[in-house]
Amino acid sequence: MRIPLTPHGLRELVLFGGCLLALTVGGWFLHPWAALPPLLLTVFVFSFFRDPERKPVGGPEVAVAPADGRVTDIEVVDEPDVIDGKALRIGIFLSVFNVHVNRVPLDGKVRLLRFQRGAFHDARSAACKEENESNLVGFDGPRGPFAVRQVTGLVARRIICTLHEGDEVARGHRMGMIKFGSRTELFVPADAKVKVEVEVGQKVRGALSALLRYES
Repeated sequence: MRIPLTPHGLRELVLFGGCLLALTVGGWFLHPWAALPPLLLTVFVFSFFRDPERKPVGGPEVAVAPADGRVTDIEVVDEPDVIDGKALRIGIFLSVFNVHVNRVPLDGKVRLLRFQRGAFHDARSAACKEENESNLVGFDGPRGPFAVRQVTGLVARRIICTLHEGDEVARGHRMGMIKFGSRTELFVPADAKVKVEVEVGQKVRGALSALLRYES
């Protein structure tokens, strides 16, 4: 049976989890209440790297959420690298309490990977959308191009992407993670015939929530 923890957190789990467990045991011998703070931190570290199995909602016409979190914006923007023009962007903010494993929203083939160094503004700020360090993954799908962008935050400083150019992936496939709070975005052509299934402020779950549905 698969342990529901992502291997991307192995270093942190060994380093921080091991130290915190040692402090928990040591604190217990001093006084039971002294063991509580490191125990709670241990639970937090392990919960951050949880990676549950999920079956994508809907059929191939449904673009599922690429991450857990809260929808912060739905807007039309310029996207020159993958969409090559106007794109509908749906942004999701991930707090430190969300599952941070990113997932592919639609069936597709990886066309482009582009890492961009940048700032580390709070992932809820307007500046983070344009200035923060990010990783753009472009796909060609049966219904046209789409992209997922992994964006760092104030605390999140490390982006992991396990995909490579030429990979063919299915909806819900794991594609990496951003460590300790972040932002994830989905882009589709602005003129695509889609129905947006979410609204700003709504909580979504990676692979389990529909962001939009292609109408043809």
